[in-house]
Amino acid sequence: MDIRQLRYFIAIAEAGSLSAAAQRLRIAQPSLSQHLANMEQELDVQLVVRSPRGSTLTAEGEVLLTHATGICEMLNRCVSEMRDLSGEVAGTVRFGMPPSSSMVMSVPLAETVRVDLPKVRLRASEAMSGFIKTWIDDGTVEIGMLYDLNGVEHFKATHVLDEGLFFFSAPDAWPLKTKPGTPVPLRDLAGVELVLPGEPHGLRRIVDRAAAEAGVTLNVVTELDAMTQIKELVARGSGFSIFAPAACHDFVNAGRLIKAPIVDPVISRPVYLVRNPAVTQTRACAAIEKVTLKVASDMVRRGIWEGRLAFDPETLKPTR
Repeated sequence: MDIRQLRYFIAIAEAGSLSAAAQRLRIAQPSLSQHLANMEQELDVQLVVRSPRGSTLTAEGEVLLTHATGICEMLNRCVSEMRDLSGEVAGTVRFGMPPSSSMVMSVPLAETVRVDLPKVRLRASEAMSGFIKTWIDDGTVEIGMLYDLNGVEHFKATHVLDEGLFFFSAPDAWPLKTKPGTPVPLRDLAGVELVLPGEPHGLRRIVDRAAAEAGVTLNVVTELDAMTQIKELVARGSGFSIFAPAACHDFVNAGRLIKAPIVDPVISRPVYLVRNPAVTQTRACAAIEKVTLKVASDMVRRGIWEGRLAFDPETLKPTR
């Protein structure tokens, strides 16, 4: 039994009759019938029940169909990957980004990919970290950015950088006695009305953990799991928030928000570039990984993404 016979059998199963399958395959029906008979003889089982209304798979035929489909799909992937190796890097790469990273990375990454990898199609999707973890696990996306690896320690992770969390206020609503924009001790935020994401959100867990360790009780008056809406509320003077600077780069540049680093303690979070090692990495995905690190390095160098790189920008190798 060879791959051609398996493909013939799949065609019979999909078409529902030998005559329809023969037309699809563009071979004579008697020849297709002979191939089927040879398979049944070799396997010593009946694979198809024929009737005036068409052909129906037996239980044994259903088992063969499952194996035949898997074998043919694996061969198709093999051929595709071998062809990719012989030419220019090409293909589609699906990338999951949380909102904060997407705010600073998605546009420059898309522009760089179009120039450096013209035959690679980048498909970026924005979602909360929990969704991205699921997407990488089930193959919805090939690559993603995460802020923690809890529950996904099996992922292949590259530590990109560590970014500090800042306090944000509208320029005309600074709530503290200190000069706007100067470092803010975490304890000074105890009486400030904060707008933060809900507790399942990774940012909220980091903030709550830091506050608990410092013995500070924060006053969270509104919870929103929508970064843009939180920024809008704060810019209107309807509360204050804590974010990574990358998330609010646009509002700060527009003069709608001011930021101040949080100290005593400094609160930071890691950013990881991750993929599922159980999924074969394509050349296109590997190329996107390298481009992502180069763009991240450039964003940090230009001060657009405030953080400390965890890799060498020249070699792209981890430094810690």
